[in-house]
Amino acid sequence: MEILVGTTKGLFVLDGGRVAGPYCEGWPINHAVGRGGDIWAAGGGKWEGAGVWRRVGGDWALSQGPFPGAEQLWSVCLDGGRVLAGSKPAYLFESLDGGASWQRLDALTDQPGADQWQPGAAGLTLHTILCDGRGGVWVGISAAGVFESRDGGKSWAMRNRRGNRAGPAGALARVWEGEEFRREDEIFSCVHNLAFGAAEGLIYMQNHQGVYRSRDAGAVWEEVTEGLPSTFGFPVAAHPSKPGTFWVFPLNGDSLGRYPVDGRALVWKTTDGGESWAGKGKGLPERDCFFTVLRQGMAASADGVAFGTNSGSVFLSGDEGESWEEIARHLPTVLSVEFMR
Repeated sequence: MEILVGTTKGLFVLDGGRVAGPYCEGWPINHAVGRGGDIWAAGGGKWEGAGVWRRVGGDWALSQGPFPGAEQLWSVCLDGGRVLAGSKPAYLFESLDGGASWQRLDALTDQPGADQWQPGAAGLTLHTILCDGRGGVWVGISAAGVFESRDGGKSWAMRNRRGNRAGPAGALARVWEGEEFRREDEIFSCVHNLAFGAAEGLIYMQNHQGVYRSRDAGAVWEEVTEGLPSTFGFPVAAHPSKPGTFWVFPLNGDSLGRYPVDGRALVWKTTDGGESWAGKGKGLPERDCFFTVLRQGMAASADGVAFGTNSGSVFLSGDEGESWEEIARHLPTVLSVEFMR
């Protein structure tokens, strides 16, 4: 079980008790994904520019696009035979040759209203990409919201509509086709993270003001924050085969320090799609804990759940979040955690 850890000083690979790295020549790596031993790591910054590092067959190579308009890359996603990357400012890029060369998919930013998108605190960033392998692509942009494409990125629809709870998490909510979109129906558009649930059309979201689920691929969002100790947090990770099970890491608030509530680290788990929650802290700091878990800083796989902190630790659970073990410490600030596929 390899875990890819993007940090402010390069990419690290955790395997059992071993820590390998830093790779990518110490570049800031905002997000990395891996498949079959190959790795794609997106990052860069003011001095480096935007780029994607690739490890194929054991050798590392850097592609710097071109990525027109991008200051740095914030996300990367494998979509069948292509690779997608999101940037700051919020552009979407596509590679059809494994990440060696790139082109910008301008339909996202050419859509009506895109010129009115407002940045979040970290800028206007496309930080999350989900792909279903059938042409469906969902992106999270801070602070413009969620956008969906059903044709691989050729056309887009905004998916920021609030709905009401109705039935279990495995069921599809009603899609409001043809009804007027009212401003009071819109969710807060500063998206922090998205994750597919293990059922058709099921997506979980953490945004600046709460936790949400959609049972119709983002057409309607239902808030499921009730039962959590705060409305603010960054990451969300979902079980790959249990539709109602996912995890979040609440923080004390936007302007209150952005650390665990009451200084106690707890990962909050639900097994019923957010209808009820339980804080899980066995093995985590019980007091005087002031770290932050960032938006790409938690991931789940069939083997476990892991998260990384801005204080350089990585924690792993092998029992679906019931207990935790610190498997790395003293790393640079952790920006992302993903399991190798």
